This record gives sequence, C-alpha cells and structure tokens, in this order.
Amino acid sequence: MREVAFIKQNKEKWLSFEKAIFNDNFKDSDELASDYIQIINDLSYAQTYYPKSKIVGYLNQLAAKAFQKIYKTKKQDTNRFIRFWKSEVPLIMYEYRKYVYIAFALFTLFTAIGAISAANDGEFVRSILGDEYVNMTLENIEAGDPVAVYKSGSNWGSFIGITINNLRVGLIAFILGVFGGIGTVWILFKNCIMLGSFQYFFYEKEVLWESVRGIWIHGAMEIFAIVIEAAAGLVLGASILFPGTYSRLESFKRGVKTGVKILISTFPFTFSAGFLEGFVTRYSNMMPNWLSVGIILGTLGIISYYYLLYPFKVYKKTQSAITPQSTPTSLTLHAI
Repeated sequence: MREVAFIKQNKEKWLSFEKAIFNDNFKDSDELASDYIQIINDLSYAQTYYPKSKIVGYLNQLAAKAFQKIYKTKKQDTNRFIRFWKSEVPLIMYEYRKYVYIAFALFTLFTAIGAISAANDGEFVRSILGDEYVNMTLENIEAGDPVAVYKSGSNWGSFIGITINNLRVGLIAFILGVFGGIGTVWILFKNCIMLGSFQYFFYEKEVLWESVRGIWIHGAMEIFAIVIEAAAGLVLGASILFPGTYSRLESFKRGVKTGVKILISTFPFTFSAGFLEGFVTRYSNMMPNWLSVGIILGTLGIISYYYLLYPFKVYKKTQSAITPQSTPTSLTLHAI
C-alpha cells in the first residue's frame, strides 16, 4: 500500500483517537486498550514500509500518549498527584521542549540587552529600577551590604509577599499568551531587562560577586520558573496561531489545558524560591562561600534536571515500554 493511501485510509481514525485521548473521551479502559492496539499495529506497519516518513514519528507519539493514558487507568486515584509530577508533566515538557528552548533563548537575549543598555547609558538603570531603589542600593553598598534589601521585613512576611508576587508574574505571563504569545514575550522582556541592568549595576559598583551569592540563592529557582511559565504562555499562543489539523477553538482548548499543567508544575519551585528569599537569602553575607554557592548550584540543578533532563528519561522509559508490544498482528496483516 502506498503511503498516501495508508494515511488517507487511517487519518480520521488517528485524529479521532488523538482527540479522545486528550479529552479523556473513552467509555471504558477496554475501549482505550482496543484502540491502542490498532495504533500499535499502524505504527508497526509504518515502521516497516515507511521507516523515514514523518508519520512514524506521529504514530510513535500517539502510541506513547495512549500508553500513558492506559498506565494512568491502572492506578488508584490516590496516586494521581504523584503521576502528575512523575510522568505527566515530564512528558508534556518533552513534547513541547522547543517552546522551553525558545523561552530560554529569549531570556538570554533580553537579559543581555538589559546589561548592554546599562553599560552604555548611565541613566538606564535608574529609568528601569527607579531613583528610590537605586539610591537605597547605593546606600547599602556603601554600608558594606549590597543585598540588604532582602533583609527588610519579617521572614514570613517576606516569604508570603514575594511568593504571591512571583505567582502573579507567572500567571500573567501565561495568560497574556492568549495574544499569540506577544504578551508573554513582553512580560519576559520587562523582567529580563530589569535583571540584566540590575546585575550590571552591581558589576559597575564592583560588588557583583556579593550580589550573585546573595540574590541567586533564591533567584536560581525563581528566574528559571518564570522562564518555564513563559514557555507555557508560548504554548498557549502557538495553539491559537498554529492550530494544525484542529479547529482553532479546539486547538486553543488544548493549549489552555497543556499550558495550565506547565504553569502549575512551577508552583512548588516558586514557593521554594520564596522560602529561600524569606528565610535564607537574608543571611547570605554570614555564610561561607561554599555554602551559598552550594545552595545556588543545588537549586539550579534540581529545577534544571526536572525540566530539561528528566523529560527525556521519562519519554525514553515510555518508549521502551511500548516497543515490546510493537509487533505485527492480524490487524496489521489485514491492512497490508
């Protein structure tokens, strides 16, 4: 059978199955398992006769999603929370990893713009951060404590206030993705310009190291989480701009559902960053360098592993579980 005929013959079935998986629109697990077997048969056939075709990749992903759905139905509802963090989010991050890469590329570009602008315009930092904040920071630097601003207020007050603000920024970055992702890019741009100019300001005053070992104790997770939230906004925007084979409304619904899951996944890291800022950063100047650097690298390592490395591990494990079942059956032979 020619590839075009194979696709034409099964296209409606595949799209219907994909929609059912995404919307949990199955009557029972037996129906899901039956359709899953058909997809595996189609995948096996495509791997045999069209090994270099894009349809192999599509069916492979569809089979992976179906396997994950079947796996979920075998677990008790009490494990739903664990499944969400252990497998569902990582598989989503793998599928939409290009949006994470784009978000990090924009983060790097915008932060660099902020630093370069501050280096070439003496008033740029003040125009971004405000005279009051800059003057206060200058006073703190002269007093020998560049990050004294993080020691104001109570531990719990700082923790709660900062966490709420960071959650608000992440939520806005995601919601503004509804404008084709432009709103998300704008939020990321504003925050990165502030970050770049802020860090250059400390560099110019020759206290960059003091600021880094203090600010990034909480900043590693905080900034990383914002970038991931921006990726969620880009996913939402892309669902509107590039609906693919779906109607624009259906694609938008999928984008919202996926983006919300990504957004929610950042909340523990945002809370952790708030806790560190409220209870740990204030003591950074009292810490030995090895401890502050250890905290920074440790928190950065945890969140980087979860969003950048662990998704590949989970996807590979899922694929390994699918492969043994990917053998031709009577249905495949019938299709041939």
